[in-house]
Amino acid sequence: MVRLRGLTRTSRIVALCSAANFINSADRVIMPIAIIPMTDIFQWSMHAQGWILSAFAGGYLTSQILGSFWVNRLGAKNILICSVLLWSIATFITPFLASSITALVICRKILGFAEGLGLPTIFHLFAHSIPVEERSRAFSYLLASGSVGQTFASIICPHLNWEACFYWFGALGFVWVIMWYLLYPEGAFIGEDTLPLHASKVVSRNIRWVDFITSRPLWAIYMAHFAMNWSSYIIMQWLPTYLTRNLGGDAHSLSLTAVPYIVNSIVGIICGHLADGLLQNKGWSVLNVRRLMTCIGLIGPALFLAIFCVVDHLALALLFVSISMGLSASNSAGHLSNHVDIAPNHAATTFAISNTIATIPGVLCGPLTASIVTASGGSWMTVFLGATLINMFGAFIYFTNSVATQVL
Repeated sequence: MVRLRGLTRTSRIVALCSAANFINSADRVIMPIAIIPMTDIFQWSMHAQGWILSAFAGGYLTSQILGSFWVNRLGAKNILICSVLLWSIATFITPFLASSITALVICRKILGFAEGLGLPTIFHLFAHSIPVEERSRAFSYLLASGSVGQTFASIICPHLNWEACFYWFGALGFVWVIMWYLLYPEGAFIGEDTLPLHASKVVSRNIRWVDFITSRPLWAIYMAHFAMNWSSYIIMQWLPTYLTRNLGGDAHSLSLTAVPYIVNSIVGIICGHLADGLLQNKGWSVLNVRRLMTCIGLIGPALFLAIFCVVDHLALALLFVSISMGLSASNSAGHLSNHVDIAPNHAATTFAISNTIATIPGVLCGPLTASIVTASGGSWMTVFLGATLINMFGAFIYFTNSVATQVL
């Protein structure tokens, strides 16, 4: 193991996991950009594009809960290595399979399956390794790194051959595996009986599966996560196509799709520090901070998506979708951090269930959006106004049902 001066054990864990999320998120946005030239080559229909774009979520849906099981049996270090290695292989071989829609969809499902193992493992690691007063910013850095990855891919990919996008980002995952072996701190993972928290906890052992699906506070998180992801998947999957086909965007314009992710990264880090500041310096309760950040992260994007859908100017459209994505980042200090407040010993499982439910939009948004747009003669208004209503509903459910005390 390589030791780096100035980096604590916690800092190395956060840095390595954030780097993994950088690659994870970058790999997700390659296809929404590459599918435009690929469609020109392979002459895919819009419905075919929808199934290709949603194939990732179909695989992602299947592995969340498996990841939460395996992390206890095989160890966080091993699961994360296998996850990154598998999704990097799937990314790297995508160009070789592109001529067959069936093979491509299978490859995308494998990519989703592998990436689905990653975040539950990281949540489990964070719950057992990050002090409670550092969690908001730890999660903010984690999610901001994902936005940086999406930003980087959005800037680079429009200017590369579509095949090269998959080769370069696949190779980046292989580099991460080597770095994980070299820099992962020995003894980083601590058993649940010795969680390094600076707040009292209860070690809950007699937990049944029914407890994960009947708890109102957990369903508040699940619904907020579902709502957040509905908007996020629409933007991730379809923004490049929308800008190109409806607003006349070109390769330069597609690079500007990085702007929403840049704003998301910046706002996410700011919100993480703001949330911790409210807890430490202003005396806010954890519950009020989680509710505030979640409401900002759901209601704000809902309002700006409603404006975005009626704008027909490229620059204004990018402005409004960037504000929407930026405000969405405050969810990292809201309902996403709430997992380790209410289930510190089971954060991997609760996040796995939450992320499984929140992946349903990813499965539906591809074919459903294609069907809506096709049936409406090319109009996207129903798509974006639907996302607005879902966000508002998610905010209401979270605000009225959330807690910040341990329930599991």
